[in-house]
Amino acid sequence: MEACIYHQLKSQPIWLLFLLSLGSLKILCFSLIFLKWVYVNFLRPGKNLKKYGSWALVTGPTDGIGKGFAFQLAKKGLNLVLVGRNPDKLKDVSDSIKAKYGQIQIKSVVVDFSGDLDEGVKKIKEIIEGLDVGVLINNVGVSYPYARFFHEVDDKLLADLIKVNVEGTTKVTQAVLPGMLKRKKGAIVNIGSGAAIVIPSDPLYAVYAATKAYVDQFSRCLYVEYKKSGIDVQCQVPLYVATKMASIKRSSFFVPSTDGYARAGLRWIGYEPRCTPYWPHSLLWGLLYSLPESIVDAWRLKFCMGIRKRGQMKDSRKKE
Repeated sequence: MEACIYHQLKSQPIWLLFLLSLGSLKILCFSLIFLKWVYVNFLRPGKNLKKYGSWALVTGPTDGIGKGFAFQLAKKGLNLVLVGRNPDKLKDVSDSIKAKYGQIQIKSVVVDFSGDLDEGVKKIKEIIEGLDVGVLINNVGVSYPYARFFHEVDDKLLADLIKVNVEGTTKVTQAVLPGMLKRKKGAIVNIGSGAAIVIPSDPLYAVYAATKAYVDQFSRCLYVEYKKSGIDVQCQVPLYVATKMASIKRSSFFVPSTDGYARAGLRWIGYEPRCTPYWPHSLLWGLLYSLPESIVDAWRLKFCMGIRKRGQMKDSRKKE
């Protein structure tokens, strides 16, 4: 029987045997990729974040993803340093977290990331002096009020995008990193965007996408630089999340709530240098990667042109 099978295979053309072998190899590779995807999304345990330190610092914690992270970190038992520009909102978030997790210590720092950033970073350094800050969530960021061509971006918006998204993330990291190096442990999470990573381009949001591309490369470089120092650096890449920035009020299967995203985000801290923690987003990521870039670009341009038109109409009504 075995000799018969061997004879049949031997009698086949070489090119056919090559194609069969190649097909089997591709099936094996796909199976391994799928099994890994299942493991990291559903089976792999999250790390004990307290091992990094007893304190976590979160920027932009009064709304959106940052607020979700603040609550989820408190749920894990970490004390919090909350950094935001609105003292009233900081107090509200702090009070809400203390009411739910009474044992948590919270320190608030008022920093306007579009203002005097050097003075703001100085205040952060003073607050964290002596604290075991093991987790940093660089979440603060701004986007366009609505889609617009690059020549329509005014000087104030341009300055804010670069100062908050690029300079803010960089300088807060620079303030927190020395303490982590001294203790030889820490986790830094920088919130990126699918606008810079998942899609080939984000027309009418060019500067925003470019600043998030900086965040991605910045994170990757620090991951390599400090991995052997016990510091895990990661860029998390969300797609749409139900936030004010995204102008989405209701969550859905592909659009998580801020708490839903933050719960998923915590499970990924300390692993890959780049990830999209909410697993339905990874399905969209795979779909977009499988399409020709020209098709994705055309779809995205049309979609953003619609956002621009609605934004302009809204501005016109305000002026009337």
